[in-house]
Amino acid sequence: MLRIAVRSLWPPWTCTKCPNQWQYTTDKWIHTSRVVRSSVVPVFRRAEQHHDNVALTDQHGEHTYSQIYRFSGHLARLMQDVLGKDRVQERVAFLCPNDVSYVIAQWGTWMAGHIAVPLCPKHPAPQLEYVVKDCQASAIITTSDLAHKIKPILSGQQVIVLEEYFYKQSPVDKENKGSADESSDSISAESLTTQWHGQDNEFYSLSDAMILYTSGTTGPPKGVVLSHKNVASQTSCMIQAWRWTSSDSILHCLPLHHTHGIVNALLCPLHVGARVVMLPEFSASKVWSHLLSLDTPVMSRVNLFMAVPTIYAKLIQEYEDKLVKNTRMIEYVKAVCLQNIRLMVSGSAALPVPILDRWKAITGHTLLERYGMTEIGMALSNPLKGTRKPGCVGAPLPGVEVRIAKFIPGKEEYEVLCAGNSQGTKVFTDGEAGELLVRGPNVFKEYWNKPEATKKEFTHDKWFRTGDTAQYIDGAYKILGRSSVDIIKSGGFKISALDVEQHLMEHPHVAEVAVVGLPDITWGQKVAAVLVWQKKEPLDLVKLRNWARERMPHYQVPSVAITISEPLPRNNMGKVNKKQIVMDFFPDSMNQQ
Repeated sequence: MLRIAVRSLWPPWTCTKCPNQWQYTTDKWIHTSRVVRSSVVPVFRRAEQHHDNVALTDQHGEHTYSQIYRFSGHLARLMQDVLGKDRVQERVAFLCPNDVSYVIAQWGTWMAGHIAVPLCPKHPAPQLEYVVKDCQASAIITTSDLAHKIKPILSGQQVIVLEEYFYKQSPVDKENKGSADESSDSISAESLTTQWHGQDNEFYSLSDAMILYTSGTTGPPKGVVLSHKNVASQTSCMIQAWRWTSSDSILHCLPLHHTHGIVNALLCPLHVGARVVMLPEFSASKVWSHLLSLDTPVMSRVNLFMAVPTIYAKLIQEYEDKLVKNTRMIEYVKAVCLQNIRLMVSGSAALPVPILDRWKAITGHTLLERYGMTEIGMALSNPLKGTRKPGCVGAPLPGVEVRIAKFIPGKEEYEVLCAGNSQGTKVFTDGEAGELLVRGPNVFKEYWNKPEATKKEFTHDKWFRTGDTAQYIDGAYKILGRSSVDIIKSGGFKISALDVEQHLMEHPHVAEVAVVGLPDITWGQKVAAVLVWQKKEPLDLVKLRNWARERMPHYQVPSVAITISEPLPRNNMGKVNKKQIVMDFFPDSMNQQ
């Protein structure tokens, strides 16, 4: 049925997890949070309640909860054989496409008691290597199609390859039809009926679940350690606020190495027994086909959709280019979306009001905008029922506390401008902006092996500092932007301008560089670079972008670049004024802000 090949390309490399050198506790949450007090029931164990329900539909077919549960159990046993039955909390990286293989790798890792570290198939080799080495992965799970990306970055890890043909056919078809060429290393139907229960619930109440890597906005990417309690809290608050049920079906087209794609759009539905209709990648035409139920079986029709503002901008473009043919088609699109879809969510970047308004005109839906980040999951959300204010992100989700604070320069103390939770917000200074602070069982445990960096991100009284400037106005929270001009938010990704500059400085003809974010209706911001060019021939932007794609993620590659021959303008302290750079070299963008 399922063949899994284990390749020991180097002798087994083992390492012990470094002890947590800086942890914090908050008595309030120990006494008041039900998530903290109760045992954690991992998502795969809840699958037993939904047995024959379809959990996931992908390009290969339909996969029930029981099938994914059993295949994940076999993978967990294999990991124990490979890594040792007595070893737990090893880091297991996995590079899988957006299909059932990802869920099997995730659940199998958790069943075996290890920590899941998802990798992005679109990332270049240097970034994949950085993550694998930084988290000290003991094993890597991948598929035959992606195995070639793993070979160059190995440094002693065990490699488990989930054979390609397993994903070409639905497990239900394999079970019904059998396989004439099954060999001795196949999993027999008998072995698939043996249940695998993973560790006990107490283990998951005390252990770590995932390490998700940040975008490296303040230096090299940091591994955000999320415990099973963190994940349980993050999923439960959204399930409660957005009223997830087993009858829901979500269309999934997001990357699976970020919180948005993993927790919001995958773990939430699987937690309640809903269905996930997963696309291998975003395609505007395919998304519209699913939203409008074109050539879609009744059981596979979706009623939820989540995306970043860039995706909504591209869907609007697809609609205007291909779907608007006549008045009847316009009416049909709106009628179907209003009848079939109960919730559409936007996040990971600020939603431009023109996109919000245009989407409502097309579909009849006012997008629900929410706010979150890797370290905290989702913290703020507009209401499921009620008024959703443009440009605002609503109120705290259940179990989450927030503050807007004004810090005293040079001191740890701060003034609380307002404080709130899901029950309401108390305002101490009306309308003033400050840094958003978050506290609750949703807040991450630590940055992997970075105790000082962890400590730096928290106040002296243990509130997490988001680095985002916020304001509470007219009964809702509004995010005004990052506290640093060196943070660019493009297409749902947080990009460090400093990191992009470091990569571009490796180019043999670049003497200096300044990277800034420019306003863009589609991407939120686009990455722009001013280069001190040392070559007589003019810059070829296409060649530069191709060169850059080999060294950094695609979303960090500048889409705009200009060259100058003189040194970059600097102040008396030798620093480049980014705001002045925008005014001097991109004056037209000032009118778009």
